[in-house]
Amino acid sequence: MEKCKRYFIFLIGLFINAFGVSLITKADLGTSPISSIPYVLSLNFPLTLGGFTIIFSLFLILCQILILGKRFPLEDLLQIPVSILFGYFIDFTMWLLASLAPQSYPLKICYLLSGCVVLGFGVYLEVLSNVVMLPGESFVRAIHIRWKTDFGITKIIFDVSMTVTAGLLSFLFVHRLEGVREGTVVAALLVGFIARLFGRILSFVEPILFPHSGSQANNNGI
Repeated sequence: MEKCKRYFIFLIGLFINAFGVSLITKADLGTSPISSIPYVLSLNFPLTLGGFTIIFSLFLILCQILILGKRFPLEDLLQIPVSILFGYFIDFTMWLLASLAPQSYPLKICYLLSGCVVLGFGVYLEVLSNVVMLPGESFVRAIHIRWKTDFGITKIIFDVSMTVTAGLLSFLFVHRLEGVREGTVVAALLVGFIARLFGRILSFVEPILFPHSGSQANNNGI
Protein backbone atom coordinates (compact mmCIF):
# COMPACT_ATOMS: atom_id res chain seq x y z
CA MET A 1 0.00 0.00 0.00
CA GLU A 2 2.80 2.41 0.89
CA LYS A 3 4.61 1.63 -2.38
CA CYS A 4 1.48 2.48 -4.38
CA LYS A 5 1.16 5.72 -2.43
CA ARG A 6 4.78 6.59 -3.19
CA TYR A 7 4.35 5.98 -6.93
CA PHE A 8 1.14 8.01 -6.95
CA ILE A 9 2.93 10.96 -5.33
CA PHE A 10 5.82 10.51 -7.74
CA LEU A 11 3.51 10.69 -10.77
CA ILE A 12 1.90 13.84 -9.41
CA GLY A 13 5.35 15.31 -8.85
CA LEU A 14 6.42 14.30 -12.36
CA PHE A 15 3.44 16.08 -13.91
CA ILE A 16 3.99 19.19 -11.77
CA ASN A 17 7.66 19.08 -12.74
CA ALA A 18 6.71 19.03 -16.43
CA PHE A 19 4.26 21.88 -15.91
CA GLY A 20 6.99 23.92 -14.21
CA VAL A 21 9.42 23.30 -17.09
CA SER A 22 6.76 24.34 -19.60
CA LEU A 23 5.85 27.46 -17.63
CA ILE A 24 9.51 28.51 -17.42
CA THR A 25 9.92 27.83 -21.14
CA LYS A 26 6.80 29.83 -22.07
CA ALA A 27 8.19 32.82 -20.15
CA ASP A 28 10.56 33.10 -23.14
CA LEU A 29 13.62 33.82 -21.03
CA GLY A 30 15.30 30.46 -21.54
CA THR A 31 14.46 27.22 -19.76
CA SER A 32 15.79 25.09 -16.92
CA PRO A 33 19.40 23.82 -17.34
CA ILE A 34 18.44 20.15 -17.74
CA SER A 35 15.93 21.09 -20.47
CA SER A 36 18.20 23.58 -22.24
CA ILE A 37 19.71 21.14 -24.75
CA PRO A 38 16.35 19.56 -25.71
CA TYR A 39 14.83 23.04 -25.97
CA VAL A 40 17.52 24.37 -28.31
CA LEU A 41 17.21 21.25 -30.44
CA SER A 42 13.41 21.62 -30.56
CA LEU A 43 13.83 25.17 -31.87
CA ASN A 44 15.91 23.95 -34.79
CA PHE A 45 14.50 20.53 -35.70
CA PRO A 46 10.95 19.24 -36.36
CA LEU A 47 10.54 17.47 -33.03
CA THR A 48 8.87 18.71 -29.86
CA LEU A 49 10.54 19.67 -26.60
CA GLY A 50 9.04 16.55 -25.04
CA GLY A 51 10.36 14.37 -27.85
CA PHE A 52 13.90 15.67 -27.49
CA THR A 53 13.60 15.39 -23.71
CA ILE A 54 12.88 11.66 -24.10
CA ILE A 55 15.85 11.18 -26.45
CA PHE A 56 18.20 13.15 -24.19
CA SER A 57 16.99 11.26 -21.12
CA LEU A 58 17.62 7.90 -22.80
CA PHE A 59 21.11 9.12 -23.69
CA LEU A 60 21.77 9.98 -20.04
CA ILE A 61 20.55 6.53 -18.97
CA LEU A 62 22.95 4.91 -21.46
CA CYS A 63 25.77 7.04 -20.03
CA GLN A 64 24.90 5.82 -16.53
CA ILE A 65 25.15 2.20 -17.68
CA LEU A 66 28.54 2.87 -19.29
CA ILE A 67 29.82 4.67 -16.19
CA LEU A 68 28.63 2.15 -13.61
CA GLY A 69 28.82 -1.08 -15.63
CA LYS A 70 27.81 -4.01 -13.44
CA ARG A 71 27.10 -1.62 -10.58
CA PHE A 72 24.18 -0.10 -12.46
CA PRO A 73 21.05 -1.11 -10.49
CA LEU A 74 18.50 -2.93 -12.62
CA GLU A 75 15.67 -1.08 -10.89
CA ASP A 76 17.10 2.13 -12.35
CA LEU A 77 15.82 0.93 -15.73
CA LEU A 78 12.52 2.34 -14.47
CA GLN A 79 14.00 5.64 -15.61
CA ILE A 80 13.13 4.61 -19.17
CA PRO A 81 9.30 4.57 -18.84
CA VAL A 82 9.50 7.55 -16.47
CA SER A 83 11.49 9.53 -19.06
CA ILE A 84 8.99 8.70 -21.80
CA LEU A 85 6.09 9.73 -19.56
CA PHE A 86 7.89 12.92 -18.57
CA GLY A 87 8.39 13.82 -22.23
CA TYR A 88 4.70 13.34 -22.95
CA PHE A 89 3.81 15.38 -19.86
CA ILE A 90 5.99 18.24 -21.14
CA ASP A 91 4.32 18.21 -24.55
CA PHE A 92 0.88 18.07 -22.94
CA THR A 93 1.58 20.98 -20.60
CA MET A 94 3.16 22.97 -23.43
CA TRP A 95 -0.12 22.42 -25.29
CA LEU A 96 -2.10 23.56 -22.24
CA LEU A 97 -0.03 26.74 -22.14
CA ALA A 98 -0.06 27.28 -25.92
CA SER A 99 -1.92 30.59 -25.61
CA LEU A 100 0.56 31.92 -23.05
CA ALA A 101 2.80 34.48 -24.75
CA PRO A 102 3.86 37.26 -22.35
CA GLN A 103 5.12 40.35 -24.15
CA SER A 104 6.36 42.67 -21.41
CA TYR A 105 9.58 41.82 -19.57
CA PRO A 106 8.02 42.15 -16.06
CA LEU A 107 5.30 39.69 -17.05
CA LYS A 108 7.90 37.29 -18.40
CA ILE A 109 9.72 37.50 -15.06
CA CYS A 110 6.47 36.73 -13.23
CA TYR A 111 5.89 33.61 -15.34
CA LEU A 112 9.53 32.58 -14.91
CA LEU A 113 9.38 32.86 -11.11
CA SER A 114 6.01 31.10 -11.04
CA GLY A 115 7.50 28.27 -13.09
CA CYS A 116 10.44 28.00 -10.68
CA VAL A 117 8.04 27.67 -7.73
CA VAL A 118 6.00 25.02 -9.55
CA LEU A 119 9.12 23.11 -10.60
CA GLY A 120 10.56 23.33 -7.09
CA PHE A 121 7.37 21.84 -5.65
CA GLY A 122 7.49 19.05 -8.23
CA VAL A 123 11.08 18.27 -7.28
CA TYR A 124 10.07 18.18 -3.60
CA LEU A 125 7.30 15.66 -4.35
CA GLU A 126 9.66 13.45 -6.35
CA VAL A 127 12.18 13.37 -3.52
CA LEU A 128 9.39 12.77 -1.01
CA SER A 129 8.14 9.75 -2.97
CA ASN A 130 11.62 8.16 -2.98
CA VAL A 131 10.99 5.68 -5.79
CA VAL A 132 12.77 6.79 -8.99
CA MET A 133 15.28 9.51 -9.79
CA LEU A 134 15.04 11.34 -13.10
CA PRO A 135 17.96 10.69 -15.50
CA GLY A 136 19.62 14.05 -14.85
CA GLU A 137 20.00 13.44 -11.12
CA SER A 138 20.79 9.76 -11.67
CA PHE A 139 23.58 10.70 -14.08
CA VAL A 140 25.10 12.97 -11.44
CA ARG A 141 24.73 10.19 -8.87
CA ALA A 142 26.49 7.74 -11.23
CA ILE A 143 29.48 10.07 -11.50
CA HIS A 144 29.44 10.51 -7.72
CA ILE A 145 29.48 6.74 -7.18
CA ARG A 146 32.08 5.97 -9.85
CA TRP A 147 34.63 8.68 -9.07
CA LYS A 148 33.70 9.60 -5.46
CA THR A 149 33.03 13.23 -6.35
CA ASP A 150 31.01 15.62 -4.20
CA PHE A 151 27.37 15.28 -5.30
CA GLY A 152 26.49 18.97 -4.91
CA ILE A 153 29.53 20.22 -6.83
CA THR A 154 29.01 17.59 -9.52
CA LYS A 155 25.38 18.72 -9.90
CA ILE A 156 26.49 22.33 -10.36
CA ILE A 157 29.09 21.32 -12.96
CA PHE A 158 26.48 19.20 -14.75
CA ASP A 159 23.96 22.07 -14.89
CA VAL A 160 26.60 24.51 -16.12
CA SER A 161 27.81 22.07 -18.78
CA MET A 162 24.23 21.53 -20.01
CA THR A 163 23.70 25.27 -20.28
CA VAL A 164 27.03 25.91 -22.04
CA THR A 165 26.44 23.03 -24.47
CA ALA A 166 22.98 24.35 -25.28
CA GLY A 167 24.47 27.79 -25.92
CA LEU A 168 27.13 26.36 -28.23
CA LEU A 169 24.48 24.39 -30.14
CA SER A 170 22.45 27.56 -30.54
CA PHE A 171 25.42 29.42 -32.01
CA LEU A 172 26.11 26.44 -34.27
CA PHE A 173 22.58 26.30 -35.64
CA VAL A 174 21.51 29.96 -35.85
CA HIS A 175 24.71 31.90 -35.05
CA ARG A 176 23.16 33.57 -32.03
CA LEU A 177 22.13 32.71 -28.48
CA GLU A 178 18.61 31.29 -28.61
CA GLY A 179 16.82 29.25 -25.94
CA VAL A 180 19.42 30.00 -23.26
CA ARG A 181 18.95 33.27 -21.42
CA GLU A 182 18.87 34.80 -17.96
CA GLY A 183 15.88 32.60 -17.09
CA THR A 184 18.14 29.55 -17.34
CA VAL A 185 20.45 31.01 -14.69
CA VAL A 186 17.54 32.04 -12.48
CA ALA A 187 16.04 28.55 -12.67
CA ALA A 188 19.41 26.98 -11.85
CA LEU A 189 19.75 29.17 -8.75
CA LEU A 190 16.17 29.09 -7.49
CA VAL A 191 14.63 25.66 -8.12
CA GLY A 192 16.82 23.73 -5.69
CA PHE A 193 16.41 26.41 -3.02
CA ILE A 194 12.62 26.40 -3.46
CA ALA A 195 12.50 22.59 -3.26
CA ARG A 196 14.45 22.68 0.01
CA LEU A 197 12.16 25.43 1.29
CA PHE A 198 9.11 23.28 0.57
CA GLY A 199 10.87 20.42 2.38
CA ARG A 200 11.26 22.52 5.52
CA ILE A 201 7.80 24.08 5.43
CA LEU A 202 6.10 20.74 4.74
CA SER A 203 8.32 18.62 7.00
CA PHE A 204 5.20 17.42 8.82
CA VAL A 205 3.82 15.79 5.65
CA GLU A 206 6.24 12.85 5.34
CA PRO A 207 5.56 11.35 8.82
CA ILE A 208 1.84 11.52 8.05
CA LEU A 209 2.12 9.87 4.64
CA PHE A 210 4.88 7.39 5.50
CA PRO A 211 4.89 6.90 9.28
CA HIS A 212 7.16 3.83 9.15
CA SER A 213 9.99 5.34 7.13
CA GLY A 214 12.81 7.77 7.80
CA SER A 215 12.86 11.31 6.49
CA GLN A 216 13.78 10.97 2.83
CA ALA A 217 13.49 14.68 2.19
CA ASN A 218 16.08 15.43 4.84
CA ASN A 219 18.33 12.64 3.58
CA ASN A 220 18.37 14.29 0.14
CA GLY A 221 19.13 17.74 1.46
CA ILE A 222 15.52 18.94 1.17
